[in-house]
Amino acid sequence: MRKSLFSVGAAFALLCCMIPVARAQYTQPTVAPNNTLANVRYDWRWEVYGGLAYSHFNAGPNLIQGANLGGFDLQAARFFTPRWALAANGRGYYGTSGVAPNPYGIEGPFVSEHMFLVGPEYRGPSNIHGSILFHALVGGAYGYFDRALQDQNNNPVPPANVGFFNNQMTFASAIGGSIDLNRSPRLVFRISPDATLTDFGGAGLHEQFTISVGLVYRFGEHPEMLRK
Repeated sequence: MRKSLFSVGAAFALLCCMIPVARAQYTQPTVAPNNTLANVRYDWRWEVYGGLAYSHFNAGPNLIQGANLGGFDLQAARFFTPRWALAANGRGYYGTSGVAPNPYGIEGPFVSEHMFLVGPEYRGPSNIHGSILFHALVGGAYGYFDRALQDQNNNPVPPANVGFFNNQMTFASAIGGSIDLNRSPRLVFRISPDATLTDFGGAGLHEQFTISVGLVYRFGEHPEMLRK
């Protein structure tokens, strides 16, 4: 009996001595760092962008109520250096607008605007997490204002009678840029605010605020570029 107790006690004592040793030899597993952005660079030839857009728009020269329009923003940019590109941009905005007081019972008719722009783009401060770009785009805009203008007898009402511009193509410009947040070396989340200028009615430039959010995809390796 004593021999058994001695054996058990000796085994227990040996086990107790081994535990600190085992603890001392234990090594925390090494977790590999997240290298998702490790290969981000800015020497791609092309960036294409697509996003959802918002514009605060005035459908007439003297309207008190503006129109809050939603739509799309599409862009393709060809980079000739890691910082300079030529961009082509297309936008569409759709919604309803307030009108001037009128005897036709017209309230909140549909309006739309499409913009077709081109111009230089410059990449500013950049790192693996993101970059800031600036652009100055010019081109044309088409405004469609008379789609829902009918009186109580479904007779067409001239846009001017409710304070709108006539349907027309006119000069347009977008001055602004984007904040790009890299999600991978090729995929980017973009926020793009702009001040846009149009000349509907030929009465001088009208400024409006626009913003879009969406995704950029980079492609077309450009080995002759100097990498950042």
